[in-house]
Amino acid sequence: MNVAEIGRLVRARRIALGLSQARLASLSGLSRATVNQLETGALVDLGVAKLIALLKLLGLAFFADASKTRQRALQSVSQTASVSYKLALDPTALAAALVDGELPPSITPHIATLLDEAPLALIVAAVEEVAVASSQSPKLIWKHLLQWAHDLKSPREVWL
Repeated sequence: MNVAEIGRLVRARRIALGLSQARLASLSGLSRATVNQLETGALVDLGVAKLIALLKLLGLAFFADASKTRQRALQSVSQTASVSYKLALDPTALAAALVDGELPPSITPHIATLLDEAPLALIVAAVEEVAVASSQSPKLIWKHLLQWAHDLKSPREVWL
């Protein structure tokens, strides 16, 4: 859920409770302009503590949940790493390499692309997926990724 979606929920709840933006602002300790910006999706950042307090005041719950897209992360990261190549990176081969740390020459270019270009959230989700499926420690998989990034001289700062 993004800030714009939260803003729409806040607006709907405020209206259902018969509150004006000014009254909600007064009750929550926020400015009316901030409430308006939140409701219209123009607010860039409210801060977690203020947002949770506002939602609690309105009787709305705030919780985090694992994204559904994380369930097929290995497949997605394999596709991302294959965009520039004739042959696609097989997710099974990627998983095996992540677990044992051996980087087969046949997938090395794909791994270089993965390390340099894949969205970090997708890499994190893929590490989690492989760790769970293989009963391997995620720490070991991260160690392998870091080693590969070093060996392949990835310019991405996160690997430095």
